[in-house]
Parts: sequence; C-alpha cells; structure tokens
Amino acid sequence: MRSGRSNGEAAVPDESLAPMVGANLRRLRTRRGLSLERLGRRAGLSRAMLSQVELGRSAPTINSLWKIARALDVTFAALVAPQSEATPVVLRPLDGSVLSNHTGTFTSRALFPLKEPRQVEFYELRLRTRGEETAAPHPPGTVENLVVAAGAVEIDINDAHHRLEAGDAILFGADVMHSYRNVGTVDAVMYLVMTYAGARS
Repeated sequence: MRSGRSNGEAAVPDESLAPMVGANLRRLRTRRGLSLERLGRRAGLSRAMLSQVELGRSAPTINSLWKIARALDVTFAALVAPQSEATPVVLRPLDGSVLSNHTGTFTSRALFPLKEPRQVEFYELRLRTRGEETAAPHPPGTVENLVVAAGAVEIDINDAHHRLEAGDAILFGADVMHSYRNVGTVDAVMYLVMTYAGARS
C-alpha cells in the first residue's frame, strides 16, 4: 500500500511482530511444500527478503504481507496471529497492533484478537486529510464491506470512483486494485469488514 502521492510502501512499525510473522510464514510455506524461491516468484518478492522475514530479522511492509498472504492463499491474519485462546477478549483503544504507512497518514487497527487465521476480519481505518492509500488486489473472492464513520472518502475500484460521506457504506470485490482517498476537511474514520471467499462457500 502507499499513502498520498508517493510510491513508498506501508510498513509494520511494531518490530515485535517480526518473530511471529517469521514463524507463521515458515509454517505455512513448508505446509504447502513451497521453497522460498517458489514463494518469491508467486508473491513477486525476492528470496532474500522472504528469508529475512522468515528468520524474524525483518518486519515486512503491509503491502508485502498482503502479497505473501495471497501467494500462500491465506488470510492476512494468518501471518500475524499467535495461537488462539477460546476465551473472551476485550480490546481497549490502545490494545492490539496498529499498522501504518511511513508518513503516518493511514492506520489500520484490527478489531479482533490476532489469535488465529479467520475468514472474516474487522478493522478500524483512519486516513488523514488529503491522505491516500492504495491496496493491491486481495486473494480472489475477497469482499470488503466498508462504512465511513467520519469525514468524506473517495474510493477508486479499478477505474470507478465512489464518494462516501459519513454514514455511507460500500460493498465491493477487493480482488482488484483499489484505493481510499480523504477528500474531506477532517480526518476520516472507516470501519471495514473483510470477508474471504471461503467464508461464503
């Protein structure tokens, strides 16, 4: 993903996630019988970069995580989730991992415990005034259901443009290029439900 008009990739700022992502990547990759080289070709990423991630020495960008998840045919959470616990979990505003881009204009907070892979995910998105975030296509069949809680956002899906004000919602196939652009005068707050193909089959 990127923010604004720059081509910089979005980063995972929390370095503590690196070992967990690395362990999950190795487990999922070996389970599918993929070498680092083959996974790299599928994801469009270098073998050296994947090796550093798998060893827990590098925290990948959000965009790289999505590419890896798509190449492995798993959800985003499958790469960043620890073992699950079947107990109620309360998430306070400052709890959980928050992903942001390099400039800090876009943040994504998981509103569910990152305990296990899941087919439906719930996020809080925040986009600063004049900020823009572009997402690569998610796995085939992925659907995004997004509602704008504050501000005004223009969402581009391929070549179609959709302007949403506070209270508006949109449902669309997210397995194509799409972007979010803050066209209002205040920071935008959005809530996103991401549903993967397996949840609807």
